[in-house]
Amino acid sequence: MKALRFVLIVLSMLALVLDGTAQVRKAGLNGAAFLKVGVGARNVGLGSASTSLTEDVSQMFWNPAGIALREDQMQATFSYNKWIADLNHNAFGVSYKLADVGTIGIGAVMFGVKGIPAYRDIAPAAFSSLQVDQATSSTYDYQDIALQATFARNFSDQLSLGITAKYISESLDDMTKGAFAVDMGSIYNIGTLGNILYDWKISARLSNLGSGIKYYDVESPIPITFSVGTSFKPLKDKKAGELLIAIDAVKPQDSPQLFYVGGEYTWGNLISVRGGYKVNYTGAQDDGTSTRATIKQSVEGLSVGGGVRVEMSGYVLHFDYAMTQMDILDAVHRVTLSVSMK
Repeated sequence: MKALRFVLIVLSMLALVLDGTAQVRKAGLNGAAFLKVGVGARNVGLGSASTSLTEDVSQMFWNPAGIALREDQMQATFSYNKWIADLNHNAFGVSYKLADVGTIGIGAVMFGVKGIPAYRDIAPAAFSSLQVDQATSSTYDYQDIALQATFARNFSDQLSLGITAKYISESLDDMTKGAFAVDMGSIYNIGTLGNILYDWKISARLSNLGSGIKYYDVESPIPITFSVGTSFKPLKDKKAGELLIAIDAVKPQDSPQLFYVGGEYTWGNLISVRGGYKVNYTGAQDDGTSTRATIKQSVEGLSVGGGVRVEMSGYVLHFDYAMTQMDILDAVHRVTLSVSMK
């Protein structure tokens, strides 16, 4: 319990610092904004209320403490997401339990689009030395990549801690810039509360604490995010199934306080249906400045989805799907395939 209190105190102090910086940040000033896009159909199907999920390799992209394995020996996942404006958003991760040491994981997120028409402003020959854009192709590519390594450990039957180190690369046309960041997280399993709540957990995570991305003389901070969350099961019965409720309070660096809520019903440990919503997310606006009006900071709304679990000779396959409603834009569809090995 002392370890949990220590982690929560440290993360709370960091959240106060983050809250202070949020007062001077405005929408659109973060670099590597792709880090805000949720990974994993199950996680997003829960409205991104994922901070308290455990024993899930996809948690390396949310709360690193959640990848700590108890029963499985290895997990792997691949997610495909056709994001808005034809942007491709793909991710993969693998985790492996090292006996009494802990669980290690590696993963990557890839985000971008190719073949964007290039309309180049070419300087006259007399001023060619002042030309900033040196590329000459008729099209250009935009590509973001995050490579990461995660370590998590169950320090007791109740407490799990985790940390992720990652390298972030952002490429636009002929320029590539990079940054380093860390994620930290904790999950505490309270357990059962009478016959009312089952598998009750509380959690905290701090994501994307690191250097900014600098183009020319302007550096943009990466999107630091602090979250606390809880999840519990008000229903857990072999015949009636299980109902999971998850709630996260999320404070991004560049937007107001957000709340994510989600639910998942699982029948027969085979089929799951999910739904979630981001409260104060769709339509949230910044305060604007003296030279511009407020800017809408988000377009996501309701998320729904489901999954199928299949067991086969020592392996467990998970097929998950999620659809996210977008304001004005077309809905976004995600598909995730995961495998667990005993």
